[in-house]
Order: sequence, then C-alpha cells, then structure tokens
Amino acid sequence: MPQFQIFDDRQIQSLRKGGKILRECLTYVAKLVAPGITTKALDNAAETFIRDHGGLPGFKGYKGFPATLCTSVNEECVHGIPGERLLKEGDIISLDAGVLLDDLYTDACITVAVGEASPDALRLIQYTDDALVAALRVIRTGIHIGDISAAIQEIVEGGGYTVLRALTGHGLGTNLHQYPDIPNFGASGKGPTIPFHTILAIEPIVSAGKSSGITEGGDGWTLKTKDGALSAHMEHTVLIIQNGCEILA
Repeated sequence: MPQFQIFDDRQIQSLRKGGKILRECLTYVAKLVAPGITTKALDNAAETFIRDHGGLPGFKGYKGFPATLCTSVNEECVHGIPGERLLKEGDIISLDAGVLLDDLYTDACITVAVGEASPDALRLIQYTDDALVAALRVIRTGIHIGDISAAIQEIVEGGGYTVLRALTGHGLGTNLHQYPDIPNFGASGKGPTIPFHTILAIEPIVSAGKSSGITEGGDGWTLKTKDGALSAHMEHTVLIIQNGCEILA
C-alpha cells in the first residue's frame, strides 16, 4: 500500500524556505508578463531568481523537462514549454514552477492576464482561484481526499466551468509527484484520510469549455483542452496541520 510521507521539523523548515523562494519568484515573474515578452524570457527570469535565492529549479531536468517554468497559454492547460512565442494582449498564461531545496520539492502555479484580458477570461481565472481557496478551507488533519475534491468541483461547476479530469493535485516532498493523487472532482467522505504533517499540492485545472478531455500539443509535453477552450490553473503547496493547513508555496 502506498503511504503518505510525514515530515519532521527540520524538513518542514526547509520546505518553508523553498516555498518562500517559489512564492516570491512567481510574484516577480507575474509582474514581467506583458504583451511582446517571450515565454522564454519569463523562464530565464524565473531560473535566475530561484538560483540567486539559493534554490534549484524543481522542474528543469525532471523526467527530461527542459525548463524552469511551465508556461501554458490560453487553451494550453499544463506543461507548456517556454520558447520564442510572443505573448499578446488578451492572452492568459499559467506560470507553474517548482523549487528544490535541501532535497525537498515545493510546487505552485498562478494564472494571469496579459495586459487587458476579456471579462470571460478574468472570470475563469477568478473561479479557478476561488476553487483553490475553497479546498484550502476544508483541509485539516483527518479529512478525506474526497473532501478536497468535492470542494473544488462544487465551485468549478457552480461557475459553469469544467474540471479537466485527467489532471490532479498530488503529494510531494522528496519527489515532485508522489502519493496521493488528488482529483479535482469527487465525493466528500471518500478516499484516504490525510495525516498530520504531510505535504500536498492542491491544484484546480479548469476549462471554460464543456469537454473534460485533454489532448497533446505535439511537443511531447504541452497538454491542451480537447475543445480548444481557455484553461486556468492555480496551485499551492500546503502543510497539513491539526486544524487547517499552512500555505508553503
């Protein structure tokens, strides 16, 4: 049987430090997002920031991934590879990154508008963030994975949006992805119960369309919504405490 990883005080301190680097990195890179910048320029900025602050890029080289950031634009939902693509006014972009510090991973993502985005795009981003907040509100020691899943699904579908069902949150720590998977849909009271001092990545990945399917983008990494609809992605790494959770990244 797979097991939750439980973290000691020393590991938690390292995760807090790595998470702080990651939070500050994404805040910094988000401010650089503007029409005319390339996704590669954003990636370079993220890598420099992480290394200058004492961390290592958690994604670069992981299973062969070539970059520090996943830069997923518009209908791209996850794992977009940075390159020479120029961002345009009205695009939305997900900035997903990890930090490795003291052999421990943190993982976070934000979706932001490029310049002035449409009201529909901004509403999608807001509902995705609301779903993440709703999940964090239910998390504490002893709840079921399904309680998190149901909280996310309720907000997403209540807004008229669709969960991309193949994409999930996950445990992390000594590995970037480890037990358990955390679906963004499900039933309260179902699934494993969550122990004290484990670490989870909670990440609603949402489509503005009606299809829950995804398709490959052709580069071996990028995944897109099957129907070409806009997608948004928000993610925090959290530490499970007795009566709630602590946001690490």
